[in-house]
Amino acid sequence: MGGLKQLRRSCRRALPVWLLPVLLLPFQLLRVRARLVLALPFLALPILALAAFAPLTVAAQQPTLRMDVNLVNVFVSVTDRNGARVSGLTRGDFALAEDSRPQRIAVFERSSDLPLNLTLAIDTSGSVRKDMAAEARAAGQFARALLGPQDQMSLLQFSSQLRELAPFTNQVKQIDRGLQRLRPGSATALYDAIRQASGRLAGRQGRKVLVLVSDGDNTAGEATYAQALQQALRDNVMIYAIIDVPIAASAGRDLGGEHALIALAGETGGRSFYESAGGLDEAFQRVGDDLRAQYLLGYYPVDQKPGEAFHRIQVTVVPVATVPGSASPELQIRHRPGYYADAQGGSQ
Repeated sequence: MGGLKQLRRSCRRALPVWLLPVLLLPFQLLRVRARLVLALPFLALPILALAAFAPLTVAAQQPTLRMDVNLVNVFVSVTDRNGARVSGLTRGDFALAEDSRPQRIAVFERSSDLPLNLTLAIDTSGSVRKDMAAEARAAGQFARALLGPQDQMSLLQFSSQLRELAPFTNQVKQIDRGLQRLRPGSATALYDAIRQASGRLAGRQGRKVLVLVSDGDNTAGEATYAQALQQALRDNVMIYAIIDVPIAASAGRDLGGEHALIALAGETGGRSFYESAGGLDEAFQRVGDDLRAQYLLGYYPVDQKPGEAFHRIQVTVVPVATVPGSASPELQIRHRPGYYADAQGGSQ
């Protein structure tokens, strides 16, 4: 340090003032470098400490590994023997089993709060002779009364082929425009329509409902009753049937078709109504009322029966005698009968 000061005094006497800082710059840099070398070990200590704790911090931020389990959802409707909806039930009022093996109810909700995905499919074949303008008006009122902000509805017509009149939408005006495009057809491919409509509903989240307006007559297409039912069950689609019989006393009335619609609705957890019991307005209203009163039960299967292609679900209400809002202890409980083990519909 003393040598640098002496050099500075000697240079100040012998050299111009402006040249002195230039000549002394290398010596000043060497002094700064020496200080940094001495301080480096002390600066490295906190860096090494942070590096040591970094793996722990990263590990703490990583998500917890979760098991890939299959949540099975079951939509349940409960009515008394007079057909009145039973509301106000709680989780503790239900018991649930799969293949007769008890399961714990992990999810319980009133499904009126869940998104609704509904497809309305109208039979326009020659066997169903009706006033399409009146049908369009009733269906439009149904859409306006049912659709909430989170709900979606699509509109199909079917005769020998299926035709989309409105895609899934929350806009009632779009449904109304589709209803104005209803056109009469010839034959009826009812089971093809159910298979295709179920496939369109398959990938959607929330409740999936297919409302059929038909007489049940199936005179065209390739699908069978069994294939239509299997597709609906695989895709977790509930079928509601509005049975529209043109002439109740007609000798050509297809009683087999009517029974098929009733069975399809019952086997998928839905319900069937006759248009003749009060008109289309009444039938649509009863469908809407039933959908608003459903319960959602969800469970993670345990002690699952191995080797079963189809797992059967049993739901009961206990104790029956103290169910609130029930006019009778004899209750009707409706839900899908089960799910296919290889179908994602079991967890939707």
